[in-house]
Amino acid sequence: MLTLPPVSAAQRMVSYVTENREHHAQWSPLVPKEYFTEKYWRERLRTAREEFKRRESLRLVFFRRNQKDGRVLGTCNFTNFIRGPFQACYLGYMLDKEAVGRGLMHEALTAAIRYVFDELRLHRIMANYMPRNERSGRVLRRLGFSVEGYARDYLLIAGRWEDHILTALTNTKLKPDEVRS
Repeated sequence: MLTLPPVSAAQRMVSYVTENREHHAQWSPLVPKEYFTEKYWRERLRTAREEFKRRESLRLVFFRRNQKDGRVLGTCNFTNFIRGPFQACYLGYMLDKEAVGRGLMHEALTAAIRYVFDELRLHRIMANYMPRNERSGRVLRRLGFSVEGYARDYLLIAGRWEDHILTALTNTKLKPDEVRS
């Protein structure tokens, strides 16, 4: 179940990031110590709703079906919406260490991408991953993302500049006369 969670989900987000701190650290930028506090997550969830209303991003959290108030399984964030002639965004995602290898990220991203393409009417989703993150590469390939390049020292991850493989997926159903500005 994918949702844009309410501010009241802040404590569950704290539990998720705290329990997965070590697991996510190898794939993520360094985070401030406040990242592991309820205050931080209350603000972040509030901001996520505002950004969605302004059509700037879509930051989703997913749970097991019929357990909207249960344990957080992962996140998928579509950010930096660019409209005009580009009609694109970036995709980032994280998964609970206990959920790895079960196909849950593929399932969540399939539904989320459908929403981004069909409802938000974006034309292009870009997702980049570190070459050593083979699982992420497999998920993106399975979803139909195409490799478009290789960027050296692309992002500062865990305190080091990391190379990334650049991929994208385009919405072949979106016709030019259907583009929203």
